[in-house]
Amino acid sequence: MAHFKRFQFTKFNLYRIYGNRPAGSMKETIMIGNKLKVARSASGLSLRALADAMDGVVSAQAIGKYERNEDMPSSRVLIALARALAVSEEYLLSEGELSLEGVDFRKKVGTSSREEAMLEARAIHMLERYLAVEDMLQMRSVEWEQPRSAPHPVADIRDAEDAARSVRDDWGLGNDPIPHLAELLEERGIKVLSLDLDDVDGLAAKVRRKGSDAARVIVIKQSSWSERKRFNLAHELGHMVIAPSGGVNEEKAAHRFAGAFLMPADVLRAEVGAHRSSISIGELVALKKLFGVSIQALAYRCKDLGIINQAACARLFKVFAERGWRTAPFEEPESMRPELEEPRRFERLCYRALAEGVIGESRAAELLGISVRELDRRLDQVAA
Repeated sequence: MAHFKRFQFTKFNLYRIYGNRPAGSMKETIMIGNKLKVARSASGLSLRALADAMDGVVSAQAIGKYERNEDMPSSRVLIALARALAVSEEYLLSEGELSLEGVDFRKKVGTSSREEAMLEARAIHMLERYLAVEDMLQMRSVEWEQPRSAPHPVADIRDAEDAARSVRDDWGLGNDPIPHLAELLEERGIKVLSLDLDDVDGLAAKVRRKGSDAARVIVIKQSSWSERKRFNLAHELGHMVIAPSGGVNEEKAAHRFAGAFLMPADVLRAEVGAHRSSISIGELVALKKLFGVSIQALAYRCKDLGIINQAACARLFKVFAERGWRTAPFEEPESMRPELEEPRRFERLCYRALAEGVIGESRAAELLGISVRELDRRLDQVAA
């Protein structure tokens, strides 16, 4: 069996990285393997591609040893790694490690395990920045406010309706439409991240942080229409609060929960009636503006509640398909722009840390994953 060595940064090398900052407060031994692997996976780079991005400063084999903690890079190599991965040296040297548990993907059939691993790494990478800025501001991270009724047993798909009503009651939401779902979930302690994704619509998971209770995270697809984001958020919330049993399909139960949470039965029936032989596209468009969901979700919800029958629903979906609404980019009438349902708390915390002098512009830009020029542009917009 190979003997794994534990290497140290010398005081000289730490000074090269951090200037004249005292190194005595840091642990003698610093391991960067996990942080390096997460940052590389999040960037979508292979070991060879990362070595190429570093202009051959070290080989792919050497980077593999760093990731396995069999070796430690010199300060020169560390700086080159950080630059190629668009992170700071401090990030690679920091101790905190996160892991995702119980990951639930919303993905297309055929999504590769490599794509899933890359998304998990990107989520961890962004969460680390999120938690770092909370620490900088000496803020206690908002804890998951689990509804009192959760986990709600679901022995029949219709029990998901009761679960949605219970969550609304526990959180004091009444029956009104929810204007900003991402903000609501963040207020209740769920970290909502918006990422540029391809074949995955998002994920939900528990986040394990050393010395802390498991947190909750939902990742949504940044480019999706906001009506789709809202349904995905409600669907993932469903997974967190229901406990299906007796052969109940969990995905269908979470879908039913999402429909009931966003479109309470009493409110929808009051708008369209208890029983209809058909419902027009114009009516569905008007209801879309009220509830902030897709026309297709509304039609399906009307079918679930028995407002229209299966045949009427099938006729509607045939029209939706003919008009191209059931295929990407899923652009229906009155589509809600993607930015209307974006999580904003992390960005606000970064601006606050910058305004209070806790971090400088370059650090704020790094946390937000943008250039300093883009940061200045955003700050000008906020000031205006």
